[in-house]
Amino acid sequence: MNLPKLRIRHIEADVPIIQGGMGVGISWERLAGAVASYGAIGVVSAVGTGYRHPDLVKRDKFGRPVGSVNAHSAEALTRIIQNAKELSGGRGAIGVNILSAITDYGRVARDAAAAGADLIISGAGLPLSLPQYVEGYEVALVPIVSSARALNVICKTWKRRYNRLPDAIVLEGPKSGGHQGFKYEDCFKPEYQLESLLPSVLEEARKWGDIPVVVAGGVWSYRDIEWYIRNGAAGVQMATRFVATHECDAPLIYKEIVLNASEEDIILLKSPVGYPLRVIKTPFIERLLGGVNGWNGCVSNCVTPCNRGEEAKKVGFCIADRLGAAWLGNYEEGIFIIGANGHLLKKQGIVHVRELLDMLTGKIPDPTVDPVAEGFTVS
Repeated sequence: MNLPKLRIRHIEADVPIIQGGMGVGISWERLAGAVASYGAIGVVSAVGTGYRHPDLVKRDKFGRPVGSVNAHSAEALTRIIQNAKELSGGRGAIGVNILSAITDYGRVARDAAAAGADLIISGAGLPLSLPQYVEGYEVALVPIVSSARALNVICKTWKRRYNRLPDAIVLEGPKSGGHQGFKYEDCFKPEYQLESLLPSVLEEARKWGDIPVVVAGGVWSYRDIEWYIRNGAAGVQMATRFVATHECDAPLIYKEIVLNASEEDIILLKSPVGYPLRVIKTPFIERLLGGVNGWNGCVSNCVTPCNRGEEAKKVGFCIADRLGAAWLGNYEEGIFIIGANGHLLKKQGIVHVRELLDMLTGKIPDPTVDPVAEGFTVS
């Protein structure tokens, strides 16, 4: 199958793959720019951009950005987006992933649009007010949903308030890395898996004018991409596989931890954001599961559901601190995010983005896939 182009508003990507946004510091300009340079859509994370350019922000004595204006720095995000566009050479597109739950959400959305983002992808809650923050900018808006009901609520709200609809949506199933849009127990039920959710979401999208549906959360191989496109998806979003690339912005130790993860090492735990969080079991996680509370106070005020550290104190860790520690290469104290199928990465090893995209578009063999298998690589 020749994969179709992915068209979203003013964007036309030759490769129907969106590289998922990963914060803190896993997808910034190097990864997003490389992905876009080969005709796909690269995405930078707007979370914790102060860690990328510490010279632009106020930090405490441990190097942590102080307050959300520094944690989610406008100047740092602008530099990241502009550098990603320069690296892309004018190909593909550069998007920004913005968690709906972050503090200063509206300001960060305006920052992204003003910096020239081609699209904004937004989940971890329903981005019901997103259009108001980007008025006057030519930027595609792509909410992340986990059900047809969520899509209906967004469309009704946007149409009534702003006379606008999503330019595309990402339907994310419960096998993604990071935060899940499902209750813990629902993440394992057949009816909540991506392939089960797709028909109803496609039906809802058609009601609103055939909004393109991009699928995410467990999509792994060319065969998976082909199956989802044959069954109505306009494209796919993938994140975990891009961690194991030379261009990924994560430090080498992060990539090595991911490559060494077994299936049993990949777990869900409760997050200060209020959603299940999929991570790799590492020394800090082991201590956390053993009852140790690793919260060290609220410095960055990164997400509103945390209530300035109240929820972090309850669950035992600050998400900003721990993701920041991972970005800085601290194996003992960091939290390392991965998708449910991440244990397969050891068969891939670290490759260049171009080689990975060639695997994902069926041009070269994929070492993580049984060449004689039929159907889904991972169902």
